[in-house]
Amino acid sequence: MPPLYTDTSMHIPIEVRRGKRAGPVMFVSAAIHGDELNGIEIINRLHKSRSIKNLKGTLITVPMVNVYGVLNQSRYLPDRRDLNRCFPGSRKGSLGGRIAHLFVEEIIKKCDVGIDLHTGAIHRSNLPQIRANCDDIETLDMAKAFGMPVILNADLRDGSMRETANELGTKILLYEAGEALRYDEFSIRAGVKGIINVMREIGMLNKVKRKGHPIAPYIARQSGWVRANESGLINHHAQLGDHVSKGEVLGTIANPYGDVLDKILSPAEGVVIGKQNIPLTQEGEAVYHIAYFHKPDTVAEHVELLQDNLDTVTR
Repeated sequence: MPPLYTDTSMHIPIEVRRGKRAGPVMFVSAAIHGDELNGIEIINRLHKSRSIKNLKGTLITVPMVNVYGVLNQSRYLPDRRDLNRCFPGSRKGSLGGRIAHLFVEEIIKKCDVGIDLHTGAIHRSNLPQIRANCDDIETLDMAKAFGMPVILNADLRDGSMRETANELGTKILLYEAGEALRYDEFSIRAGVKGIINVMREIGMLNKVKRKGHPIAPYIARQSGWVRANESGLINHHAQLGDHVSKGEVLGTIANPYGDVLDKILSPAEGVVIGKQNIPLTQEGEAVYHIAYFHKPDTVAEHVELLQDNLDTVTR
């Protein structure tokens, strides 16, 4: 890893935990975007969990992939590149390319399965959700096992870790939850529980009878951002996890005097999986992320079930 300008050495923190019995090799990574901090705490709690004591196979955890971004509280690398668009990278390429190449050679190529932890961007929150290639049966089974109310069949992005892992035959899930530069307790607890569920599904841990209510996830094959048509101050009507109908008012935009300038309407029936938090918006800005379903009626109810299940575990 290249040092800082101050000649301070840099390294990516990695922990390798090997079980006494043979089994799959799985990595869990966080902070590939340096301001997405929830995953760091998810991995910390995973290390402390009694559930992983009788591990089969090997667990590799990487709590900070983009250490430069974490240091600067920034999504990006010092050269303003997005590390998650630099894969598979090159040994002699840009800073991002070199880090990506290192991660591919030392982590991805050695693993059967991976879980990459993300949050929403700054001033934006994501409903806990899994993004995965749902056309692959094994990946879909892992996504369902994670236990989130929503699974988004997300396209592979050019230059992303997930695209490179897919090409190398490593099954990978992407967990999205919470907001950049913030710890969100609900998202953290759901993430830890979900990773352990996946480890049980693929045989790294013994299966146990699950506590709480079963959650049947809804799989969305399409999603989109709804944008503001005016600049002003937003009064949010819709919240994360809400089921919304076509034409429903998601929020209103007003000027500083309180005069309503525009209503933000849902273009179709779906569930709110992401939203802007700051009450200020510019014309054209993305405000609500909607996952579109054929039958989304009970997604909000399943979010409540997830909360109940997490409460049950901690009692």
